Amino acid sequence: MEVRLLSRALVRPGSTPGRFRFSLTVFVALPQDDQFPPRKPHSSLRSPRRRFTIERTIHRSRAYALRFFSPIQPRNHIVKWLHLAWSVLVIAAALGQANAADRPNILVILSDDQGWADIGYHNPKVYTPNLDRLATAGVRFTRHYVMPQCTPTRVALFTGRYPGRFGITGLQATNDPVLPYGTVTLASLLKAHGYETYLVGKWHMGSAFEYGPNHYGFDHSYGALAGAVGAYDHRYRPGNPFEITWHRDLRIIPGYENGTHVTDLLAAEAVRVIKARHDKPFFLYLPFFAPHTPLDERGPFVDTPTQRDPEHPDRWLNEDAIPWFHDPAGKIQQEKDPERRLLLAVVYHLDDAIGRVVRALEETGQRENTVIFFSSDNGPQHSWNGNAYPDDLKLTDFNQPIPFRGVKCDVYEGGVRVPGFINWPGKIPPRAIDTPVHIVDWLPTIASIAGAELPVLTDQPAFDGIDLSPIVFGQTDTLPEREIYLVHRTPPDKWALRCGDWKIVCYTRKQPAVDDWELYNLADDPKESRNVASAYPDVVAALHELFVRHRAKDKTGRNIPSP
Repeated sequence: MEVRLLSRALVRPGSTPGRFRFSLTVFVALPQDDQFPPRKPHSSLRSPRRRFTIERTIHRSRAYALRFFSPIQPRNHIVKWLHLAWSVLVIAAALGQANAADRPNILVILSDDQGWADIGYHNPKVYTPNLDRLATAGVRFTRHYVMPQCTPTRVALFTGRYPGRFGITGLQATNDPVLPYGTVTLASLLKAHGYETYLVGKWHMGSAFEYGPNHYGFDHSYGALAGAVGAYDHRYRPGNPFEITWHRDLRIIPGYENGTHVTDLLAAEAVRVIKARHDKPFFLYLPFFAPHTPLDERGPFVDTPTQRDPEHPDRWLNEDAIPWFHDPAGKIQQEKDPERRLLLAVVYHLDDAIGRVVRALEETGQRENTVIFFSSDNGPQHSWNGNAYPDDLKLTDFNQPIPFRGVKCDVYEGGVRVPGFINWPGKIPPRAIDTPVHIVDWLPTIASIAGAELPVLTDQPAFDGIDLSPIVFGQTDTLPEREIYLVHRTPPDKWALRCGDWKIVCYTRKQPAVDDWELYNLADDPKESRNVASAYPDVVAALHELFVRHRAKDKTGRNIPSP
């Protein structure tokens, strides 16, 4: 009997420790002519009995050895190729099941306008026990950068590219589409790699249904397509063309689930997704609306701040009767400023919701096989006019003070440096990483952890992010030096670029020239209070050249997806 080698591949180490990439060797046994003599007339057309075995051998490499043996009539080429096709399908199915079990679930949680100091492990005044546990048990990025505002950060996370590559350098105030159809996204990449893909929450990358998340790689979606929504009515700004986008799979939900807090709805939907039966690993993208304005907390969390005692402005009426104020740590009661106290309640509500999601993973036995990524989308919002939503509140300086200069929409550290961490029990050693990273790095990092190859892009912008796996898994303590590019183009235009400890910043209504830049050494001056550009002109010139190269890659004009 002749044995032919039809395909062959090797087991190779993957980028994640303990995980290997492997492919299959298929052997097909072809009998000699004398083993199966010609059929007699009217004889049975039944093929020789097939026999196959699948051997699964688990080593430290988690490699799988699969072998298929099938006697095939060489004279009957149709039967031979049918047998071969059948064998490949059977083995591919078995291999797919084994590989699916080896790939982790991916949970990406994004908060909205949560500043550096609006989380417990950065600020003891804030009560976020669930986020603190996840962060301290995982890798915490102390220099974790995002873009200065909502939509650009989501583009960076979702595409692994700086948003300027798609012409997105500020908020899509008109809710126009953001990405051309066919753009490789985190969702489409994982879906092609065998993941079930879910979005639960805020999309904000095109508010018309024809530009919704299901067109960019998500199997299922739930939430709102536009920006912030009312906490209880789930509507975007009243009178806006996209006021009502509360949906499931791009179909409006009748009644918009009015009356339930949006944070609780998202947590409940995420729990439902986690507890559903999955034949594949899942990718769940969970972008919350909190703690973005409008701030509205009632019932078990906090009473409305409009019910303040006129004789005691630092108290709400019937404060002692509200269960919330007997919070376990007593931290919210200690905050005397009523606006900041309200934000503390919003942040803890968010933390409580995240705790419910994590418990669902634990209760279903999926926690050990789920990687959790967390970030805010930008720095804290400093003030709010309070005229965009029904019962909206005017707020001034309602966030916790941060140790940096700038807030949301700034390219100074306070607007772009936010909490960020990765948690994977038993796989990622807990520690703090001081190397600067950017949210564009999340796509290549997640792809590496999931074992998905990044495609070579020829008809769209190249990836800007890098794979953080070597530093996340402790294979190295450093990453190759590279620059972090930060832009926000709402007058005045705001530009910044960091490389190493140096950072240039420019606020201008024109393209920055080399003499327009401020220069800061963040190692000595993290608050960006001392401009040393005049003392280091060579550094400014070198960083300006890097900026010019990045700016040349950006697209001008809006993106309108092709049909």
